Amino acid sequence: MTAQAETTAAKTVLICEDDSNLRTLVRLALGEGYRFFEAPDGASALELTRKIRPDLIVLDLMLPGRSGFEILSDLRDGDNAETPVIVISAWSHSDEAAYEAGANRFVAKPFDPDELRDAAVELLEDDGRPN
Repeated sequence: MTAQAETTAAKTVLICEDDSNLRTLVRLALGEGYRFFEAPDGASALELTRKIRPDLIVLDLMLPGRSGFEILSDLRDGDNAETPVIVISAWSHSDEAAYEAGANRFVAKPFDPDELRDAAVELLEDDGRPN
């Protein structure tokens, strides 16, 4: 087991992304040692957050039904208010809005796997609290 896997062995990551291929890419970018749960839409993501209490959420902004902004707002107003959230989006100009809505990090699509992994490791190490 690598040092990264040892530090993240018990960490649960919820990936909320409607594209199954991108969910797979997120899992591959983050690497082994995490317990992954996946949600193809916001309603599923909110239901899963109540059940599994994830340590980290990777959230797309463009989702069927409700936007990632709406889901983020619900997360910040609920029991998962302190859960770190990495917003991923093809709307690179939406980074400021994502931070204002409560995101801890913003990663533009197409994302650099190293950038996503580094953001996840950093947030999990400091419990997602802003510096």
